[in-house]
Amino acid sequence: MRAARLLRMVLLLQSRVSMTGPELAEELEVSERTVARDAAALSEAGIPVYADRGRAGGYRLVEGYRTRLTGLGRTEAEALFLSGVPSALREMGLADAASVARLKVSAALMPGLRDAPDSAAQRFHLDAPGWWQAPPVPALLPPVAEAVWADRVVSVRYRRRDTEVERRLEPYGLVLKAGVWYLVARVAEATEYRIYRLDRFCEVRPGDECFIRDADFDLPGFWREQAAQFARSLLRTEVVLRLSEAGARRLPYVTDRAAGREAVAAAGEPDRDGRLTVTLLVESVEVAYEQLLMLGPECEVLAPVELRRLFAEAARRSIRLYEG
Repeated sequence: MRAARLLRMVLLLQSRVSMTGPELAEELEVSERTVARDAAALSEAGIPVYADRGRAGGYRLVEGYRTRLTGLGRTEAEALFLSGVPSALREMGLADAASVARLKVSAALMPGLRDAPDSAAQRFHLDAPGWWQAPPVPALLPPVAEAVWADRVVSVRYRRRDTEVERRLEPYGLVLKAGVWYLVARVAEATEYRIYRLDRFCEVRPGDECFIRDADFDLPGFWREQAAQFARSLLRTEVVLRLSEAGARRLPYVTDRAAGREAVAAAGEPDRDGRLTVTLLVESVEVAYEQLLMLGPECEVLAPVELRRLFAEAARRSIRLYEG
């Protein structure tokens, strides 16, 4: 475990000019004292790690030092070749660059690990789009991806409802969600970040101007927060249910997972029949009907009346089918 930590420390210092003791301690999840001991151990082993004293000090590698990839183990080497989605790279126009990069990494591996690319490819294949649909690849994805890489401002024209809108954007990142490409961008001269569906772009004109990327912006964190907010914003209808123990256990798996868990957690004690009465937020009565039908007799709808009537009619139809 210490060997892996030492390797991480070298790679961290190799990727940055210098790092303070607290920064390394946070990244490696150890104490600053352990960081100091590890730095001394690396230095004794011939790795040129230096500690600069003073307020602006920290740890650094001697300028020009680079570690080689021959220290990769089989698991790390195979994981490296699983780090991308081939179809996504192809759609962004990066398939050739990725292929060259994999060849370079393969050439740097020890002979016993040269089969890592084939080993990984024959065991795992990532297929991002969902079933029953083949979403079209946005024609303007490659120039947008190029602008994202270059931190280059773009002028775009995109469809919004029945009109077309023009914007100058600072493209921060691309997200592939369920086969659909999204651009996270900041409107030039503004502060807020927005999300755009790439298949709604009509035109993309990269400019000569580059923007200064906000070093504090976290694309995965921003996407998680926005996705959660969007999912919660859809839940505008309240339904009241009476659930068996099995129904309460399965509720998060047939509705919005967070909303289902919150509803069960907020319920009181079971009644004398062992059933819980829960209040659940759903997207609409129609969506709730389709989702809650999967619980069958483990769920009784108490409100609203409209949803209860739909379930009562479904029950009557089922009885007619099976009594015949």
